[in-house]
Amino acid sequence: MASINSKRTLRRDLWLAGGLLGLGALVAIISLTEIKANHLDQVAQATPEPSATPAESKPGGTRPTTPAPEPAHPDPAAQQEGAKPALPPAPAEKVAPPMQKK
Repeated sequence: MASINSKRTLRRDLWLAGGLLGLGALVAIISLTEIKANHLDQVAQATPEPSATPAESKPGGTRPTTPAPEPAHPDPAAQQEGAKPALPPAPAEKVAPPMQKK
């Protein structure tokens, strides 16, 4: 009797494994189809061509960036003093030893 019961159990397990494998393949196919469909929608969007004229500013909106913004110019006194460090120097215990040359 043990052999008949084990054959029945094996057959049931194989059917279950095959069904789960088929279900997994079906989910993978559906997912790949969705990804491909979404990708085509994104590719179909057109991008605006750059124009030589600057964009018009709108009240409360963002700055137009068609002409690149220029960097800020410091006053002459600050240029003569030189750049000051943004942070104070690190304490001695946090400074690493110099690297050894090979």
